[in-house]
Amino acid sequence: MTGEPAVYLRGRMLPASEASISIFDFGIVLGATITDLLRTFNHHPYRLEDHVHRFYDSCKYARIKPPILAKETMRITEELVKHNAPLAGPGGELAVVYFITPGENFVYAGSAAAGGADLTPTFCIHSFPLPFHLFRRFFETGLHLVTPSTRHVPPECIDPKIKNRSRLHWWLAEQEAHLVDGSAMPLLLDLQGNITETSGSNFLLVKKGIVYSPAPRNILLGVSRKVVIELCSKLGISFVERDLQTHDAMTADEAFVTTTPYCMAPVTKVNGVTTGDGTSIGGPIYRRLLRAWSDEAGVDIRAQILGPQGPNSVASA
Repeated sequence: MTGEPAVYLRGRMLPASEASISIFDFGIVLGATITDLLRTFNHHPYRLEDHVHRFYDSCKYARIKPPILAKETMRITEELVKHNAPLAGPGGELAVVYFITPGENFVYAGSAAAGGADLTPTFCIHSFPLPFHLFRRFFETGLHLVTPSTRHVPPECIDPKIKNRSRLHWWLAEQEAHLVDGSAMPLLLDLQGNITETSGSNFLLVKKGIVYSPAPRNILLGVSRKVVIELCSKLGISFVERDLQTHDAMTADEAFVTTTPYCMAPVTKVNGVTTGDGTSIGGPIYRRLLRAWSDEAGVDIRAQILGPQGPNSVASA
């Protein structure tokens, strides 16, 4: 497998060019797929146990039993990263993806038609180089969040704490947000008008020095969000979880999103209204947290995203 990435699929380590799944897989037929994603820092998996444990909790809830134990998944992840990280190039990092489906559905008529067949789950671990160039604009100009008419799926239907790929609503929300601003990111509301999350990140805001998060009932409990909670505790910053509305976001002193690929990015506009002073370096709380996160990771996160041609980093300032 020298020269191309390795992929773990159905119990075997394969070259990426040989890895494929059936068109009859439940992940394709029903969108029944549990997933998770972690990243590396300095070619080492970051928060590996957090991501793997969340993945296995999601599998348990979805009634899809992984064919190997969590400990073995972590071992395979380390092996995969060791092989694939050098292929990411100088200064590159990896995203490592887990996904699992119930397996193949040969009758193509939903799970009921399978008649209780003994399915073999499709379990895959693969990676790709983190495309920092795609995230650069988030740190150069900040994010514009738009609240679309498409609403978040209620937890009574699919609990958002289960990380899954049944995400057509996110696609629809993104297309709607792009009608307002081609580079905007959707910030979905629930059926009662409370803020939930974006299509790929948790949303946090700052008011009078306090970091606020939407209530846990309506959001994925992101690992990056967990890091921020821990950093807030270390830095003596209050972190509060409660229902938030669009008014809170549009009148916040600061706002930012948290996500695995680029950790934290500042929000500079919500529904066209400037957030804080609108600067792409973010507000003071955001900058404190980003510096602390960079110190923990051993990498200047903002400088890594911006690359050698980017502006001077505030993370190490």
